[in-house]
Amino acid sequence: MLNTFNILETIRMIQEQCLDIRTITMGISLLDCIDTDIQQACRKVYDKITAKAEHLVEVGEQIEKEYGIPIVNKRISVTPISLLAAVCPNDSPVKFAETLQKAADTCGVNFLGGYSALVHKGFSAGDLALIESIPEALAKTTNVCSSVNIGSTRSGINMDAVALMGKIVRQSAEQTADQQCIGAAKLVVFCNAVEDNPFMAGAFHGIGEPDCEIHVGVSGPGVVRAAIEKYPDASIDKLADVIKKTAFKITRMGQLVGTRASKMLNVPFGIVDLSLAPTPAVGDSVAHILEGMGLECCGTHGTTAALALLNDAVKKGGVMASSSVGGLSGAFIPVSEDAGMIDAAVNGTLSLEKLEAMTAVCSVGLDMIVVPGDIPEETISAMIADEAAIGMVNHKTTAVRLIPAIGKQVGEMLEFGGLLGSGPVMPYNQKSSAQFISRGGRIPAPMHSIKN
Repeated sequence: MLNTFNILETIRMIQEQCLDIRTITMGISLLDCIDTDIQQACRKVYDKITAKAEHLVEVGEQIEKEYGIPIVNKRISVTPISLLAAVCPNDSPVKFAETLQKAADTCGVNFLGGYSALVHKGFSAGDLALIESIPEALAKTTNVCSSVNIGSTRSGINMDAVALMGKIVRQSAEQTADQQCIGAAKLVVFCNAVEDNPFMAGAFHGIGEPDCEIHVGVSGPGVVRAAIEKYPDASIDKLADVIKKTAFKITRMGQLVGTRASKMLNVPFGIVDLSLAPTPAVGDSVAHILEGMGLECCGTHGTTAALALLNDAVKKGGVMASSSVGGLSGAFIPVSEDAGMIDAAVNGTLSLEKLEAMTAVCSVGLDMIVVPGDIPEETISAMIADEAAIGMVNHKTTAVRLIPAIGKQVGEMLEFGGLLGSGPVMPYNQKSSAQFISRGGRIPAPMHSIKN
């Protein structure tokens, strides 16, 4: 029997608290598109993506109308393109990027992820070529996203890849300097990357996944903030219970949408990623949740503890609402995409050092952070290494999405617009890490990686 209170509560969540489905993402395997002739491979890639995702946007819009809940993005993730590039050593992988863009345009999706390589233990055929082509590929495309996995708990950290990615991040910003350095905003460097992540820019379709499937990424920081503000004097454990119950409700909506999309598209349902993904919109901020717990400003002392509480409670509430929870699942802290984070960075309360501490307990890592355009590539590599170390030691996914703001200094802003928001240029530690990064080699896996 329909409960009027529950219906009205959901309507309030959507209309007043920014509840939305952040994305439905179709994962598509391209393993059967591998061909030594890159022209034939690109044709197969285009044909398969456009056939599988032909109705993805249409179905998303139908579900929006049917349930009355916004689905902000419709996206596609594909098999890491380095696997296809490996058998075409004499051709530029950029041809694949251009094909992915053509397919994204045909399908009408917001983003297409998978221009990716997995090099956590070393480089194989195709990896180096693809990584070195990333700046050009991201400059020549609009909707294509890229990711590189440079470490894992089981393998350690590939420091040669870390050194290379510092250069690639900087080049990606330089080649799109006339577009607010957007290339770097479409590139993520991972440790412990997952195969079923629906969120960009890090999504790719893992080789252990089925041929085609649907993932859903939910959101709702505004809903959680509104819930905890009803309990200004509650104890910490009471707040945890409130967040768990709220996360349950948000995840049930994601489960409903994912199940419906799976049926309408006739493809398997993959996972619900129950991450709290913020936007620059007023009232849709993870930082404001933390401040609602009693912090004067996000970034002050106590922020890491509050974020740990939030992340854990979101996971516990979400897993009770769906048997298919996966992806990253927790709380994201992308600075440029979160109104509260932006304010905290602008007023100086939120620093890179505090953000790094927060990444030890949140879903991902140093995300959508703008740094001065003259930052040395070795410093970018060192930031990547630090985040990878946190992920490796703690059995968690960490990532770095830094945007060197070419031509800008601390205190200026990059304006991306849309979900990417605007990023204040943040200061970084000026002391050099160049000699450490130049050593190369591999940071060995921690002792607790040996579990068999």
